[in-house]
Formats: sequence, C-alpha cells, structure tokens
Amino acid sequence: MTNQEAPLEIFPEDWNRALAVVAHPDDMEYGAASAVARWTSQGKDVRYVLVTEGEAGIASMPPSEVGPARVEEQVASCAVVGVTDVTFLDHPDGKVVADLTLREDLARVIRTHKPEVLLSINFRDSWGGPSWNHADHRAVGIALLDAVRDAANPWIFPDAGEAWGGTEIVAFSGSPQPTHGVDVGQHLDAGISSLLCHKLYLDNLGGDMAHAADFLKENAAASGHRIGAEFAATFEVIGAG
Repeated sequence: MTNQEAPLEIFPEDWNRALAVVAHPDDMEYGAASAVARWTSQGKDVRYVLVTEGEAGIASMPPSEVGPARVEEQVASCAVVGVTDVTFLDHPDGKVVADLTLREDLARVIRTHKPEVLLSINFRDSWGGPSWNHADHRAVGIALLDAVRDAANPWIFPDAGEAWGGTEIVAFSGSPQPTHGVDVGQHLDAGISSLLCHKLYLDNLGGDMAHAADFLKENAAASGHRIGAEFAATFEVIGAG
C-alpha cells in the first residue's frame, strides 16, 4: 500500500471557530473550500485572511488591475461557502518572506480571531513528485506555524494584541503528506462554485487547474476511498504545541 492509498484519519469537528490563512486568492478554493462549506453548514464560524491580493498572479495584466479584481473575486468566492469575514494583509504577491514582520501580522490575526483551528495550504517544498511549491505558500506556512507559538507568548509582539494560545490544530490542504480527510460529498458543488468565482484568474490559467470542476472532482474522488467516502478533502494536520 502506497502513501497515496493509506487510510486517513477523520478530521476532528469538535470545534467552533476556524481561521484560514493563505497567501493568495484561490488558495483555499483548490480543495479546502468544500470542507469549509461543510463546516459553515454545521454552524461553525470560519474566517479568511489573505496575506496578499494575488496581484502578480497574471503575467499579461498589470498588478494595479489584477489586485482589486482578485480581491472582489475572493470575497464573492467566500460568500458561496458561507464565509463573510475576509481580511487582506497586503504583503507583496510573489515576495512573501517568513520574517518577523509576517510573524507579527499573523500573530495579530490569531489573537484577534482566536481560532481553535487554523487552515492553510501546503507549505512543503513539493506537491509530490517532480514539482516545486510556490515560495509564498512555503513562507506563509512556516510563518503561520511560528505565529501560533508567538500568539500564545505575551512577551512576543506585545503590541499585536493580548496573548492567546487556544489554537489546537493547524491543517494544510493539498499537502503531499496528508494525515486527515473530510467527507465533502454533499459540499463539493459549493467548493466548485467557490473556485469558479475566480473567473479572471481561471481565464488566464493554463493546464488542468484551469478546468475547475474536473480538477476538483478528480482530486476529491481520488482521496475519498481513504476515509470511506465518495469525495474527500485532505489535510496535513499538525498540532499547535
């Protein structure tokens, strides 16, 4: 049995508030948004923080045009899966660094929103196989893990709000090392609709990822059997300690 076939644990759902922190508009929509739709349908409070506006994501258009359009698309995308609280931190797209500035910004949003669960996208070097992950994804993931500890320490970034250490889970979608799965069979359509809101980006994206419905269905179906479901979203879960 390969790592891609091994059973996964069921993602715990005994929590009330989650915060998704990702680098770009569309990061959550490539798989994790279906799980968000499930959780908001259960009455859970899920909020989003975007480190950048994704303004450098379309080579044929200037960032001054792309950024505002992608912000608008992200807000619409969030609404589809029941998320209305969306914040942009305005770090430069493509130049995100896991430095003290980013750690402080992330510690501040953790202290502000007080999530029990943090969600993000794969921060590993690769997506699996011969691939290389985006620098912004890697930087945000590493800084987020550090910021969880920072947020709990009153002596670290004391100007970034009152210390808070209640985050119990940090979960990364799209990881080549998933540990948990979420049954999204009843919510995959919402996840697809959420991704389709990123029309400007998809219209300028080549390859399989531009075909939103097919891409998401194929990936969710490939993971479903690992939790005994038709469709699943997968996460690498890391404890916050």
